[in-house]
Amino acid sequence: MLRYLSAGESHGKCLSAIIEGLPSSLKLEEAFINNELKRRLAGYGRGPRSKGIENDKVEFLSGIRNGLTLGSPLTLKINNNDSSIDKLAAISKPRPGHADLPGALKYNQEDIRNILERASARETAARTAVGAVAKIFLSHFQVIIASHVIALGGVDAHTKGLKLNDIIEKAENSDLRCADKAAEKLMKEEISKIENEGDTLGGIFEVIIGGVCPGIGSFVHYDRKLDAILTSALMSIQAIKGVEVGLGFEVAKKAGSQVHDEIFYDKKKGFFRKTNNAGGMEGGMSNGEPIIMRCAMKPIPTLRKALESVDIKSKEKFKAQVERSDITAVPAAAVVAEAVVAFELAKLFIEKFGGDSMGEIERNYKAYLQQIEGF
Repeated sequence: MLRYLSAGESHGKCLSAIIEGLPSSLKLEEAFINNELKRRLAGYGRGPRSKGIENDKVEFLSGIRNGLTLGSPLTLKINNNDSSIDKLAAISKPRPGHADLPGALKYNQEDIRNILERASARETAARTAVGAVAKIFLSHFQVIIASHVIALGGVDAHTKGLKLNDIIEKAENSDLRCADKAAEKLMKEEISKIENEGDTLGGIFEVIIGGVCPGIGSFVHYDRKLDAILTSALMSIQAIKGVEVGLGFEVAKKAGSQVHDEIFYDKKKGFFRKTNNAGGMEGGMSNGEPIIMRCAMKPIPTLRKALESVDIKSKEKFKAQVERSDITAVPAAAVVAEAVVAFELAKLFIEKFGGDSMGEIERNYKAYLQQIEGF
């Protein structure tokens, strides 16, 4: 079974991750992983850390030889440029909306620094590197994972009718990962306005996964349902407060005839649908259509315009502690979302098409596709 553990603090020496269960003979390139880490740092509205303090590069410490995985645990390391954790001042003023207070209560810590260092979204750099490895694995099965921002600061992007390749190209060339240039301009104006006010902005991004064959996931048990697995992974990202699949909450407003995707058959295509309201998943399984999910990200809780809080030692009112932060990180969260769903999909692929080497898994996958084609 594919699994990983990450470790490290925001201002510690490094972030690290150990991935267990990768097959042998998977070719890994540092350049691809480093580019994914670079994508996570990009975006209009990011703070000073992403503009120079962070310059993430991955280092392989185990599980690889001559660029190929060995089948043993793969260890990834990302150094922190700022490793001053032991010199940083203690904090007793929790920030509303952060892990500060509940974390201090749970772990019985009088210094909130001991909570926020790990709770920080800096941790997602490790998850992005892990997801990059998963993306490389999934590329052998023609799976494509993309993301784009569809709403930010009250501005909605209009991308209906755009093909996946067009969305990818436009999003990658946008400072906000937005495929609508006109909307991007308005979003930037909102970011600049809110920055001057010392506030922050949230937004909505969409994750699109193309090329997933039917039958990934299962209806048999609650914890094997694909939509449950993917939405859980997305909700684990810092500041994500809601996830939709396909039409999402809109299904509650429509009649069944307007929601369910009719099934058609063609000798060349096989089974297919003309609509994708289900978001590529039915009954806890992939159905062969693109998987589409949207995530709502709350405004970052660290504000220059600090909110009211209470000192955990003196119990007196104070303005909440201000840490360096972004104005918005919705584009960055979208990249992290790609990573977390990539890992979960890779895990499910290995479980279904199991094998100890890439050659064995690829043979099993081809046999399954032949089974579907002959159905």
